Amino acid sequence: MAIGRMYIDGQWVESHTGKMREIINPFNQEVIATVTEGDEKDSKLAIQAARTAFDKGDWATTPASERGKIVQAIANLIRRDKEELAKLESLDTGKTIIESYADMDDIANVFQYFAGLADKNGGEVIQSPIPDSESRVVREPVGVCGQISPWNYPLLQASWKLAPALVAGNTLIAKPSEITPLTTIKVFELMEEAGVPKGVVNLVLGPGHTVGAELSNSLDVDLISFTGGIETGKKIMQAASSNVKKIALELGGKNPNIIFADADFDTAVDQALNAVFFHAGQVCSAGSRLLVEESIHDRFVDAVVKQAKKIKLGNGFDEDTQSGPLISAEHREKIEGYVEIAKQEGAKLVLGGKRPEAPELQDGFFYEPTIFTDCTSDMRIVQEEVFGPILTIEKFSTTEEVITKANDTIYGLAGAVWSKDIEKAEMVASRLRMGTVWINDFHPYFAQAPWGGFKQSGFGRELGHIGLEEYTEVKHIFRNKKPQPVGWFV
Repeated sequence: MAIGRMYIDGQWVESHTGKMREIINPFNQEVIATVTEGDEKDSKLAIQAARTAFDKGDWATTPASERGKIVQAIANLIRRDKEELAKLESLDTGKTIIESYADMDDIANVFQYFAGLADKNGGEVIQSPIPDSESRVVREPVGVCGQISPWNYPLLQASWKLAPALVAGNTLIAKPSEITPLTTIKVFELMEEAGVPKGVVNLVLGPGHTVGAELSNSLDVDLISFTGGIETGKKIMQAASSNVKKIALELGGKNPNIIFADADFDTAVDQALNAVFFHAGQVCSAGSRLLVEESIHDRFVDAVVKQAKKIKLGNGFDEDTQSGPLISAEHREKIEGYVEIAKQEGAKLVLGGKRPEAPELQDGFFYEPTIFTDCTSDMRIVQEEVFGPILTIEKFSTTEEVITKANDTIYGLAGAVWSKDIEKAEMVASRLRMGTVWINDFHPYFAQAPWGGFKQSGFGRELGHIGLEEYTEVKHIFRNKKPQPVGWFV
């Protein structure tokens, strides 16, 4: 079995401690790889390599078009190795192979999109109010970027950080989740093959409290980008104050899916299932809060429950599998804890709420699709991000009521509105305090549109031209064409 190594200063290396970590398939707990396990010292070595490459190397001053060509080459290599990458992603996360194929297409598109933006960010000329002068605003790379990615979409989330950072001329240190590092390791091989210079991209493997903490604390890191849990995000914010580094945080959500009585009933039911049960609910934008207008509530709940009972759990490599396992035993225990809390708070369990009994699923971290009704906004199961196949259902009577309920959360990542009355839907969308609002749809995203949240879902944006700007600093350059003595102190 191959050993996954770190990539520091253009070399594939093992941790100085010699420690290793086994990577397991959450479907059956089979060991699928062994990777080196780094710590603070390894992070420091990677940071120093990135610092030297930025301060003394040529990447930042390489013509943007040339950087774009290399990033485009990465996209091409991802497409070439799509089969291998998809297989690794499904082994690592337990998701279906169909999902992983789609992820690889999206990842290649992300690199291609930012490659296309490389030479289109030349700044702007400002009309100076001072005679005989010119004024320009330019964007320059931030510097050394620390990038910490989550386990649910390991390579997709990493691509949202890697591609714009490279295009902008930064150097970087990437830290994938310690439990799902395999596709990120593979893409670093592809970046090396594409010709990314020594020291520009660095990969450290290991846990967040050592490897990740060093990236956040280091005075030599200029920007930290983190996708993950809110408590870790708060710690990163505190650590980043060490040198007032730039921060971009995506900290999850508790996303409302609003169904008005005049919505297309069958489509809304279908999308409600997809919103929450896709990838076993392990999606930051999962529509885990279903708010249904009172006049159709009972009928809608019956339809959702009927369809959810049919969801096929299983091996992600089986064609008939619709949902795979949770990521780990610890995460499943967390889900089970929330189910017990919901019962204690008075929510009514109408489906699931337990591990499946099928013999072929006993070795994996499976949990049945679970639905609660009679939910209210003050319940923890409604307020807190569960990150699993758990749907809470609330009812509402008026538009004002549902807007208030939907916004009654510390999060503000995403939400959806379903109605044939487009004027009403647009009005509701305008009043939802969320970074993304879908009207008569749920979950679509693409490289051209920004992604990020309001409130405690974080700040900063990934994707879109704004996602590129996150990795730049703005500089104003003023030139006096006819300098003359001021004469103030004569």
